[in-house]
Amino acid sequence: MKRTKWVTSIAIVITGVTALAAAEPGYDRVTGRPHASRSEVIAPHGMVATSQPLATQIALDILKAGGSAVDAAIAANAALGLMEPTGSGIGGDLFAIVWDAEKKELVGLNASGRSPEAMTLEYFQENGIESVPPFGPLPVSVPGTVDGWFQLHGRYGRLDMKEILAPAIAYARDGFPVSEVIAYYLTLNAARIGQYPGFRETFMPDGRVPRKGEIFRNPRLAATYELIANKGRDEFYKGEIAKSIDAYMAEQGGLLTYADLAAHESEWVTPVSTNYRGWDVYELPPNGQGIAALQILNVLEGYDIAAMGFGTAEYIHTFVEAKKLAFEDRAKYYADMEFVDVPVGTLISKHYADERRSLIDPTKASDRLPAGDAKLEDGDTIYLTVADAAGNMVSLIQSNYRGMGSGMTPGELGFVLQDRAELFALDAGHANVVAGRKRPFHTIIPAFVMKDGEPLMSFGVMGGSMQPQGHAQIVVNMIDFGMNLQEAGDAARINHTGSSQPTGSIMVDGGVVHLESSFSDATRKALEAMGHTLGDSDGGFGGYQAIMWDKQQGVYYGASEARKDGQAAGY
Repeated sequence: MKRTKWVTSIAIVITGVTALAAAEPGYDRVTGRPHASRSEVIAPHGMVATSQPLATQIALDILKAGGSAVDAAIAANAALGLMEPTGSGIGGDLFAIVWDAEKKELVGLNASGRSPEAMTLEYFQENGIESVPPFGPLPVSVPGTVDGWFQLHGRYGRLDMKEILAPAIAYARDGFPVSEVIAYYLTLNAARIGQYPGFRETFMPDGRVPRKGEIFRNPRLAATYELIANKGRDEFYKGEIAKSIDAYMAEQGGLLTYADLAAHESEWVTPVSTNYRGWDVYELPPNGQGIAALQILNVLEGYDIAAMGFGTAEYIHTFVEAKKLAFEDRAKYYADMEFVDVPVGTLISKHYADERRSLIDPTKASDRLPAGDAKLEDGDTIYLTVADAAGNMVSLIQSNYRGMGSGMTPGELGFVLQDRAELFALDAGHANVVAGRKRPFHTIIPAFVMKDGEPLMSFGVMGGSMQPQGHAQIVVNMIDFGMNLQEAGDAARINHTGSSQPTGSIMVDGGVVHLESSFSDATRKALEAMGHTLGDSDGGFGGYQAIMWDKQQGVYYGASEARKDGQAAGY
């Protein structure tokens, strides 16, 4: 694939758009493109993009030591569980898409955990519980991350797990300086889950969370990582770690048990895709929400998005309405495919998109939209991507949900358990209804792009229900608006909230459109005139990392999120 056609030759793509975009604040008056926060990073041998500079450096060191892209991704993920516990950790789940350069195949891993066996609809009905609570012992599902690490490592790893986890263990024991972003989110999380046993001892050793620039140590997590490094995956699911989790959950009145942990296993899956103007965009099938991005793109493909212009009310309206359509299907159909027959092929088909597109009024915001007849919003996450000298690429996303998760911080282990079971519905007729040993609907999604049968881009946009919206916007920014890898992530984002949810809630009065601050007042007034309700311009717009392969030059391009602490670096 000649990168010049798709990335650098933007003049053709934006002809006729420049005049519209140049008037927007934060845009170059000559090109009409948004100002990038930084240049793309370019390197020949390998590339890493994570949400924390120290994690990026750890992953680079692993690559330089002969590790694979997967080795480096695991090392970075372990570091982020320590350094960015507000969005990740081994108490949560993991999904990944891997490009195997030797076999020339794209594979997916669903390392999300299932509900406890005792978590049945009858349990909630008998106890008079109308919805799964967001915090405490009840929303805890099996953490899948550690098994995900070992599944990936067993298939693609080169270095020993002891070497891979050594940097994170050292930082956990010796300490690292907390960034301003993480200090802020630690404060928020402490306010809502700091009362649960184990949290203060782990994350507030001096009676408060660490402040910006202070050195934070987590010796408990260091010891846990050492056990995993020395004894392997089973130590977490069948060994002393599992026993500690079991005892803690029993004390707190939770449903998760040792038997639930021991029964866990990840699943290798085949990524699914749609073609958007020549790019094959890949996501993982449900129980995640990745195919929503594909549905959005399919609807948008029927419009001349480039002619609308970035930042215009016409484009934003069209995007929001396409998102509403996809999310109504998301609410109705997306669930654990071991329990229900999700009509993925129909949902991501072009014919289905043509039918759904007809429901969009080009001049008026919709208040209600039906889910299609396919025949049968809060979340902090980390996303990282790594590419190595052999051409392997990893797109990996990992999260506890709701920031640090449930608040359940077991024993001396140094991490918080996730609260993903909150996303189950308690309606007996719903595809996502709670059941024992079932995977809940999931928000975290990695993405990958192929072109002409070759790997092109590994990317992700973390952040709850923003994620499929962000994935679609990145692709549109690059293809329709001619942005480069960094610009596509820096460009102001759209986040529509209030769609119907897989938990059973219904969209009311069209939801709310949140626009980042650089969108103009004229655009906002035009959207309101169409009937859209506008919300806050701060927060909730996700975090982006990406790597692009330039086959012609034999180099990687890297980009990272300017809204957080992200860093892309290569060698």
